Amino acid sequence: MDKNTIVGIVLIVAILIGFSILNKPSQEEIEAAKHKQDSIAQVEAEQQQQAQIRAKEMAEQQQAQLAADSTLASTQAADRFGAFAAGAMGQEQFITLENNLMKVTLSTKGGKIYSVELKNYQTYEGNPLVLFNGPSNQFGLNFFSQNRSIQTDELYFTPSTPQTDLVATGPEVKKGKEGDVEYNEEFPGTTQSVSMSLDAGQGRSLKFVYTLAHNSYMVGFDIKTNGLGNMIAQNVNYLNFNWAYAGPRLEKKSKFGEDRYTSVNYKYFESDVDKLSPEKTTEESLKTKVKWISFKQLFFNSTIIADDAFPTADISYTYDENSVSKVGDFSADIAIPYDPGMDANFGMEFYFGPNHYTTLKQYDLDLDQLVNLGYSVLRWVNRWLVIPVFNFLRLHIDNFGIIILLLTIFIKMILFPFTYKSYISQAKMRALKPEVDELNEKFGKDKPMEKQQATMALYKKAGVNPMGGCLPMLLQMPILFAMFFFFPTSIELRGESFLWATDLSSYDSIFNLPFSIPFYGDHVSLFCLLMTITTIISTKLNSQATSNNAMPGMQTMMYIMPVMFLFILNNYPAGLSYYYFLANLITIGQMYLFRVLIDDEKIRAQLHANKKKTVKKSKFQQRLEQMAKERGVQMPK
Repeated sequence: MDKNTIVGIVLIVAILIGFSILNKPSQEEIEAAKHKQDSIAQVEAEQQQQAQIRAKEMAEQQQAQLAADSTLASTQAADRFGAFAAGAMGQEQFITLENNLMKVTLSTKGGKIYSVELKNYQTYEGNPLVLFNGPSNQFGLNFFSQNRSIQTDELYFTPSTPQTDLVATGPEVKKGKEGDVEYNEEFPGTTQSVSMSLDAGQGRSLKFVYTLAHNSYMVGFDIKTNGLGNMIAQNVNYLNFNWAYAGPRLEKKSKFGEDRYTSVNYKYFESDVDKLSPEKTTEESLKTKVKWISFKQLFFNSTIIADDAFPTADISYTYDENSVSKVGDFSADIAIPYDPGMDANFGMEFYFGPNHYTTLKQYDLDLDQLVNLGYSVLRWVNRWLVIPVFNFLRLHIDNFGIIILLLTIFIKMILFPFTYKSYISQAKMRALKPEVDELNEKFGKDKPMEKQQATMALYKKAGVNPMGGCLPMLLQMPILFAMFFFFPTSIELRGESFLWATDLSSYDSIFNLPFSIPFYGDHVSLFCLLMTITTIISTKLNSQATSNNAMPGMQTMMYIMPVMFLFILNNYPAGLSYYYFLANLITIGQMYLFRVLIDDEKIRAQLHANKKKTVKKSKFQQRLEQMAKERGVQMPK
């Protein structure tokens, strides 16, 4: 460091020291600044003290107002609810009853079932499947007490436990045994129960008791009254239980889907099952005993079941065609028996679960009729043939496309003898066609009766039954139409994909149209298209196999029918069109097989040999002739 640098640093330090000395405040200035700071601190302290005083005064005023409001609310509650006034104030809390199949959420407000979620299912959008949810659900008793109208869903109940999550546990459930009663008896699990109590003072109360067992779709529900005899009018024999909610849309919107199957169903006590008309707003007053009332949608239902019976009920369904979030509104106003002279315990159950035929059938309550399997013979075919085979295949195969294929093959094997007999009859009719044409030319159009008699005589002499081809086909019709009911209501297909079909329980759309075609829709279903094409091919082959005696109009109608089904089935489940497509392919294969195995010339030779034989009269014909002779009637030769 050189001399000039040192001198510069010294001068800078000297300047800084001199500047600080010159700018140092005087003693008077220091005291003045300190006095100012003390004055500011004193003012701030006074302001803080005044704020605390004001806050205390406001708190006292608020407490006084709250006390006044509480007194007013208590007075109003006592005036409005009488002995149930304690339940008018509270805070809503939620308690869940849960098992391996569902989660039931209970609310202390109303002591009601707030929502129900089925664990093993999802909506068509992939969201958790909730049968109903929200504060708008109506669930509770309505009655008069001390000349006051009491609605329990307005009051707060006290739960029997501080726990908020109650889980019924048990052993792992095998596939296909979900909700199976017999399986649960063999492998039992635990049961959880909770009661919601509404206090009426002096030891009086109203309780809702809920019970849920492991691997069960049933929720026990008991209504218990304790000491309410002098609080409810002595001439009251019934309490009204109101249950209502908006049915959420769980499936893809389709005019042949969820809307078509959603309604309120019910069963009269020891009698038939009936329902309100779907796809319309309707209501009905049930004046006789009712065993259960079900809010039913396509694949799921919520059903209230009496241990004994409900004396009467008013039910309604409000259809909402345009809504994208709900199908419609369900409502049931149910009479609950009540004896004012004694404490009551009215037992019920709720079924919250799938419309699965085997599951519903096991309860022996006719709940299985919630699954639309057709009428009379069709339901019998589905119940005793289709469903057992389908369930057996389901236990061993996971791919539902393969299951439907094997089911189709099995049914075609059963029908094969009838199909073969029908083809043989058609071959015989073809063999006699030249002789039939000769009779047509011989008698012409002027003698239809003689032509008909001669034709029937020819058939009889050759040993041909003209109805032989029709009867086997008629025997196949029940199975054909039974499938028409089975696939649209089969919950097993719900959400199952195969090839391009993402959901076999709904239509398979490969192309969405920018417009809607009347009776067809706004999409193209490939399985339906394939079904139509193969039906036309099958019809063509079948017409070639017949004797071609059908009228031209009938021939045209045979080809119009597949086109009609194209429009009808385009909105139906892909599983149904896939089944018909497979059935057509097998039928086409059978037609070609029969052509190879059956020799038309050999059949023709056999028929000509039959014509040379003496026709033996049947015993029935012999008896008719004998009766005619006894009456003196001359028989024609």
